[in-house]
Amino acid sequence: MAEALMQDQALPAAAHKDMANAIRALAMDAVQKADSGHPGMPMGMADVATVLFTRFLKFDAAHPEWPDRDRFVLSAGHGSMLLYALLYLTGYPEMSIEEIKRFRQLHSRTAGHPEYGHAPGIETTTGPLGQGLGNAVGMALAERLLNQRYGDDIVSHYTYCLAGDGCLMEGISQEAISLAGHLKLGRLIVLFDDNHISIDGPTSLSTSDDQLERFRASHWHTAAVDGHDPEAVALAIENARSVTDRPSIIACRTVIGYGAPKKAGTAATHGSPLGAEEIEGARERLGWSHEAFEVPKPILASWRVTGARHRAKYEAWVKAANRLDPAARAHLTDPIDVGVGQGIVRAIEAIKADFMAEGAKLATRQSSQKVLEKLMPVVPGLIGGSADLTGSNGTLTKLHQIVKPGDFAGNYIHYGVREHAMAAAMNGLVLHGGIVPYGGTFLVFSDYCRPSIRLSALMGQRVIYVMTHDSIGLGEDGPTHEPVEQLAALRAMPNLNVMRPADSVECAECWELALLAKGTPTILALTRQGLPLLRTAPSGENLSAKGAYVLVEPEGRRDVTLIGTGSEVSVAVAAAKMLQGEGIKAAVVSMPCWELFAAQDASYRNSVLGTAPKVGVEAAVEFGWQQWLGPKGAFVGMRGFGASAPAEALYKHFGITPEAVAAAARDLVVKS
Repeated sequence: MAEALMQDQALPAAAHKDMANAIRALAMDAVQKADSGHPGMPMGMADVATVLFTRFLKFDAAHPEWPDRDRFVLSAGHGSMLLYALLYLTGYPEMSIEEIKRFRQLHSRTAGHPEYGHAPGIETTTGPLGQGLGNAVGMALAERLLNQRYGDDIVSHYTYCLAGDGCLMEGISQEAISLAGHLKLGRLIVLFDDNHISIDGPTSLSTSDDQLERFRASHWHTAAVDGHDPEAVALAIENARSVTDRPSIIACRTVIGYGAPKKAGTAATHGSPLGAEEIEGARERLGWSHEAFEVPKPILASWRVTGARHRAKYEAWVKAANRLDPAARAHLTDPIDVGVGQGIVRAIEAIKADFMAEGAKLATRQSSQKVLEKLMPVVPGLIGGSADLTGSNGTLTKLHQIVKPGDFAGNYIHYGVREHAMAAAMNGLVLHGGIVPYGGTFLVFSDYCRPSIRLSALMGQRVIYVMTHDSIGLGEDGPTHEPVEQLAALRAMPNLNVMRPADSVECAECWELALLAKGTPTILALTRQGLPLLRTAPSGENLSAKGAYVLVEPEGRRDVTLIGTGSEVSVAVAAAKMLQGEGIKAAVVSMPCWELFAAQDASYRNSVLGTAPKVGVEAAVEFGWQQWLGPKGAFVGMRGFGASAPAEALYKHFGITPEAVAAAARDLVVKS
């Protein structure tokens, strides 16, 4: 049908007004049919979106994965029908009128908020306000990084982000706009739906910020236009595209629910169907006399022409890309192909051998840094960074080069004290394609990153969070910086691998697993304090890959099994030696990743855990441990917040010692 529409020379080009009203009508109709949704924003921003898609946005609906397409991010994800209408109208595959009719229904491609992977053209999952803005910063940064590596013929595009009042109220917005302004991301353009309405009513109820002054303070180019004047909008976008040393924001003054006779300009259009009477009045006011979900052929044809208007640019890009080395071309979308993956495995084997040969006592944050030095030459798409904790996190190596404002030749980003924006930007970096991002902060500050970590997991994206200072082992900084509940909270999140390596060898293995887990983000929980090397003999395999394994197996039948993670595995090993001297046969299980262990079959899990009584030891709260210990198991760990003192003193104070583990084991053995 799309080709027939585009080839029908008898169909005249539709007017801007009619094309914009097609968006409005589809939004009204879909929300009404679903009896749920947000019609106001799509109706208000329809003019702006029509100008953007028909005059500026570089895309080819028939080739939605084109690496050099412009990115369009709907940060105000509640207005999802704006995006779905555009995808249908421009002819994206899989976005049919039937999907529009199935808006917000189970298994439809048109979820209440846009979900990455549900349909081509949805660049990211949005809904939690401000996240899309942070993603857009990451996408714009990715474009500049890859442009530096591939050149203008291969990577040269814009990132457009539609954000609302709510997006700009969220704290993440300040972090994101500050970072973008600092880095001079001139190909990032934010279209601000300045409709002065929030859910509660007028935005004046809760904010009086001058948003443009705020953006100017962060070194953005700013403009304000009537969002219902297509020529003014077009001029503002054209001007923004000409600014190369600053990101841009265009405040588009709009009327929410534009066209609705009684509800336009009010909160009533934000998150509820308009109702049959109001829709009838809107159709009359807009001059749209067509039935529900009907888009006249001339209007649809004009939209389909829009969807193919950059076909020649796409074909020219394909020719240019075909001149690249095949591996370089593949790395535009997947930086870890089979060859790179094999290189990662070899590099990890080499560093494990080095660790075993040296036998050094290292903090796993130091081990991680050494692993990164081996990985950097193997994974060119690996882009690192830290939220102002570079030295503490060990995320920078001698092979890194710093990304600077306007200079994107580097591969390490100083995110500043912006943990939330760092995490959201890393989502944008990986979604763009061509990059595997990792970023560091303290584990306790995973709370600042959590909304973005959740979206990494929901979208199934390979983002690596290097979270150091993972327990009371950080010592003197005290309970404000000592994570006790964070491990449990992160483990509760679906599709997130939380890895807590026990020594340098496990740390290397966890890096391998994180890099090869294409559909899952990873938390690397690493220590500040030094840990003894526990794995001293080559195994020929990645023992951490199954999540847990038997590190110490006594001769004969076990009397007790000691299970530890991270820094407490060495505590368990010391306890097992104490028990051995008393004639108690204790096995030690290292469990670097609960999630991977839970994914193993019952036979393997049972072989590791055994049937003997179990003691778990971890410098964190007990929550979740019962699934491994059973109802009669014992736990040695934290019962509350930490304290300020040297690490060794804290472990003794809180009773996380070999003696305490051995005592718990004795009690279980006696009871059994």
